[in-house]
Amino acid sequence: MDFALNEEQRHWQMEARKFAEEEVRPMSVARDQIADPKATFDWNIIEKGSKLGFRTLAVPKEWGGHEADFVTQAVVMAELARGDSSVSKTFSQCWKWSHLVAASCTEDQKERFLKPFMTDDTFLLGKGGTEANAGSDNRMPPENDPKAGWKLRAEPDGDHWVLNGSKMFIANGSVAKLFFVDARTNPDVSIRQGTTMFIIPKDTPGFRIGKVFNKRGWRFYQNGELIFEDCRIHKSHVMGEVNGGVKARANDKSEFGDIELAANALGICDDAVGMAMQFARNHKRAGKLLIDHQMVQLRLNEMYVLTEALRSFVLRTAWERDRKLPDLGNNVLVMNYSQEVVQRVTRANMEIHGPEGCMMHARVDKLVRDGMIWTHLAGDTVQRVKVVKRLPQSPNWSS
Repeated sequence: MDFALNEEQRHWQMEARKFAEEEVRPMSVARDQIADPKATFDWNIIEKGSKLGFRTLAVPKEWGGHEADFVTQAVVMAELARGDSSVSKTFSQCWKWSHLVAASCTEDQKERFLKPFMTDDTFLLGKGGTEANAGSDNRMPPENDPKAGWKLRAEPDGDHWVLNGSKMFIANGSVAKLFFVDARTNPDVSIRQGTTMFIIPKDTPGFRIGKVFNKRGWRFYQNGELIFEDCRIHKSHVMGEVNGGVKARANDKSEFGDIELAANALGICDDAVGMAMQFARNHKRAGKLLIDHQMVQLRLNEMYVLTEALRSFVLRTAWERDRKLPDLGNNVLVMNYSQEVVQRVTRANMEIHGPEGCMMHARVDKLVRDGMIWTHLAGDTVQRVKVVKRLPQSPNWSS
């Protein structure tokens, strides 16, 4: 098992590192501190990153993308997250949905949606799943319970569907130009049997953006409310089959899933470790440098070990996905582990900064707040319960 980066992977790593250091990091704290959640977003940084290929990184080459493998995607996410975790997430959010179009859409849909995405540096993508009363149960809904899960309704009307309802906390909600929206097309069965996915452009009549949510962390990353009021969408906007929405990715073997979140957390940890080391080497307490205090040395050691363990887990999981090896749960477990690591490492960074960290040192504080987001991502607790059923009886030491 060799995790050494090849020439192409190293190229993308260096491109992402340069962009993060020169463009993303200098604007990161200032954008984070803007009070209005809508105003935190900066189209300039998105356009610059798009021109370098970060928005279209995962699109197949036949459609003009770079078709980056999972290891490359993980490395790029981590490097961008060292500059700003929420900027990294804004780009990576587009990868999985552009890949969905390429893998699962009809040729007509690809022409209508993937081509414009490839040519417009401001074309972002979003996915409408979560609702006010339907969140984690979408990940593990009660069996055969039609009342569980999404409530957004889509009803047929000739050659159209009419959608009514809303979605909440949707990624890129206020800035995306195209959304993939899960709606109930048969409310009398479970969401696994009665859900259809629709492709909905932002300018569709009857569809509008509601509230933009004000978050403690990931403030650059926009999360919005999607409101559908007699929204009419032509049947040609159905992704896959009617009532087959949960199977829309059946033909797509390129979804990176929760590796996205783990790789992003790795970038935050790299940033926190670097900050803590620099601070400890340049600041004194009790007459000597912090790094010469044993307690600080132990904390730095803990931060470094946790970060390197997460790096190994992320790269191994991405490497396994590239080789299409059976997923025994690592794709979820690596995200679960990243939650623990990112919060412990960012908290330790704050503790090493001592009074300066506790008194709202802007970047120290930002990393802690960004790390808090992992507690609420991707139905983490539900995922932990769900993945237990897939774990082997004992570790496979031969792999």
